[in-house]
Amino acid sequence: MSLTIEKNLKVAMRDGVLLASDVYRPAGDGRYPVVMLRLPYNKEQPVLLFLAGDILRVAQAGYAVVVQDCRGTWASEGEFSPYFQEAEDGADAIAWAAAQAWSTGVVGMMGASYYGATQWLAASLAPPALKAIAPFITTDQYYEKWTYQGGAFQLGFMLQWASVTFGVAEAVRRLTRGEASGALVGAALAAADRVAINYSHLPLCDLPEITALTPYVADWLAHPDYDDYWRAAAPREHYDKITVPALNFGGWYDLFLGGTLANYTAMQGRTTQKLIIGPWVHGYNGGVYAERNFGLMAHDGVADMTADQIRWFDHFLKGVANGVPQDPPVKIFVMGPDVWREEAAWPLPDTQWQNWYLHSGGCAGTQPADGALSTTAPGNEPADTYLYDPRNPVPTVGGATFLPGLFVAANAGPRDQRAVEERADVLCYTSAVLAADLEVTGPVRLVLYVTSSALDTDFTGKLVDVHPDGRAIILTDGILRARYREGFSTPKLMTPGAVYCLEIDLVATSNVFRAGHRVRLEVASSNFPRFDRNTNTGGVIARETEADFKLATNSVLHTAQQASHLVLPVIARR
Repeated sequence: MSLTIEKNLKVAMRDGVLLASDVYRPAGDGRYPVVMLRLPYNKEQPVLLFLAGDILRVAQAGYAVVVQDCRGTWASEGEFSPYFQEAEDGADAIAWAAAQAWSTGVVGMMGASYYGATQWLAASLAPPALKAIAPFITTDQYYEKWTYQGGAFQLGFMLQWASVTFGVAEAVRRLTRGEASGALVGAALAAADRVAINYSHLPLCDLPEITALTPYVADWLAHPDYDDYWRAAAPREHYDKITVPALNFGGWYDLFLGGTLANYTAMQGRTTQKLIIGPWVHGYNGGVYAERNFGLMAHDGVADMTADQIRWFDHFLKGVANGVPQDPPVKIFVMGPDVWREEAAWPLPDTQWQNWYLHSGGCAGTQPADGALSTTAPGNEPADTYLYDPRNPVPTVGGATFLPGLFVAANAGPRDQRAVEERADVLCYTSAVLAADLEVTGPVRLVLYVTSSALDTDFTGKLVDVHPDGRAIILTDGILRARYREGFSTPKLMTPGAVYCLEIDLVATSNVFRAGHRVRLEVASSNFPRFDRNTNTGGVIARETEADFKLATNSVLHTAQQASHLVLPVIARR
């Protein structure tokens, strides 16, 4: 099918700002449903396909595809303020698309990551023409699970995203408009090259290479709690207004998986929802990692994402009776056997929530074999105590990261944790060798009874699949800044030496621990540079320097009265 392509149409927003938009539609005078993508990453770049699905294929399926640069990015006018502008701009862009002569008056939206944010935010205003969305690897809000997680600043993601993605883009934009010299672009590129070095820069609020081009980063750091600043741009605060069907895609190693699951579960029963989760990181690598290849099934699943989107839009935008409402609502990739499986709900209906308790003789950090994990509750066992020094944090190795090497998953996904586990500030609790396969599919939660010498400190948890040859492959992990133990809006410092119960969200996974494997839990107080380092002072961490750092003596308790445990969603053998 031949296409008509119109470039850089100027679409007026309610305040008169013009946003640059490209249209790809079947040639001729027909009228077509619209599929819209709104992005801040330059509508001309090849990465568009990578994060969106095949827009040419969508157009050839009988849709008018509109691709729009967000306000203040690339060819669009205005000032860019991530998240806070996208609801109204999205609603205005949808209304414009619905009114065009080549449009049938109905609109869908698609795309990944920030493109997904523009979908949920537009949907929160319930624009009449918006009939379906297909968000991929995105979240439900932009505080928890995006800028922060467990109250810790997502340092690795934020610096990579701000300096490499937005910093360079803004410098190029100013140059093309005659508002800056090539020296600014050079400085932005240099800052992008130094992103790994900048992870150690303190204080966080004083990163001139970033704040000069991306001033909104300073705002994010200035709001470490979930307050009205964040509520103003959170789709989750407007679920009651959202009526649009959503095709949700996520990845087991995507840093936004928790938000994807939150959107799906919150919207169940309100509208038609479908959830698809593969073994992917943020940015999509087809399920291929340096230490694990999930095979052609994983790659084919994401490569056919466009077909899933077209089928979704065919039903909701064209009215095709193709069975979409009758499809099983959940499709997941189960790691281990490496197969796709359809399910009736999330969490799975036959989930058995099992407590796996921590045990040791008090040496789970210095003697890893001392730490045990079982379904038997502990007796009166000595606590495991370790020293957390923010000058020497536990390094990030794999997992749901967004670090340099993003698009080849160089620092993300299923990586071996054995080098990390050799540290004295990492506690290891390991099950006996499994006599039979054990499937764990669903949300994972860690309950820790702890003490600390500090007013505030972090605790991390990591679920690991230990192979017979000793490889310890990360599945999922999480963190909690102790001051947020009662909620992200109500920080409360600790009393040194007092016992606290912390519930740490380890997000979710789907993995079959094969017979002969073992289940392992790692506990520590840092995961750097994925998360910023807790200074242990109880102060405003973004403003502190190494001179403020304090050591923290942290303990994990496992007694009959304070039974620390991992809550695993175990699925009966099928």
